[in-house]
Amino acid sequence: MRQTPPSKTWFQRLEKQHPYETLLYLAMLGSGIIFLFLALAFLFSGRQYLQGLNEQVPFAFLVSTFLLVLSGYTAVKMRLHYQEDNIIKINRALKATFILGLLFTAFQVLGWKELTDKGINFTGIPSGSFLYVLSGIHVLHLLGAMSFAAILLVELRKTQQDAVRRLVWAKNPYEKLRIRLFTIYWQFMDAVWLILFLLFVISF
Repeated sequence: MRQTPPSKTWFQRLEKQHPYETLLYLAMLGSGIIFLFLALAFLFSGRQYLQGLNEQVPFAFLVSTFLLVLSGYTAVKMRLHYQEDNIIKINRALKATFILGLLFTAFQVLGWKELTDKGINFTGIPSGSFLYVLSGIHVLHLLGAMSFAAILLVELRKTQQDAVRRLVWAKNPYEKLRIRLFTIYWQFMDAVWLILFLLFVISF
């Protein structure tokens, strides 16, 4: 009778991961803890003062949320196109993700302006300050991913101009790993913002 091989432990699976993948997961864990503590601090910072202002969450935050969710879709398309060895579509999906990230950042700035217009300043009530801190730290994390996307876009442009380089790039497992890790991190940033946005909505 054929025996089922014992399942690998979490530590054994971790040992077989690429170092970059391990570093990314550790970075995501660290970022998640930071956001968790800041979110808890926000929840206990006197949100009733925001409710007392009788205002709504900035409209720009709503638009930026839609843009970031859309960018999560384009990021996933990158991985699908890589499996098809379609470098042109990979480049388009990455470019769309990068542009949507820029638009998201722009609308975050507009959202901060809306908060200021509502009388919610960075140096005002603690709960108002946390709105800026939480959204600002999220933008900084996303800018890191966008910097990587910009580098990858330049590399893809050079690769498309060389047939040999294009063939090598498409079959290189390292490139596949980079795209996979980028999409994982981008979707992580999507999830973090959706949670933050929900907290902001219930606070007004």
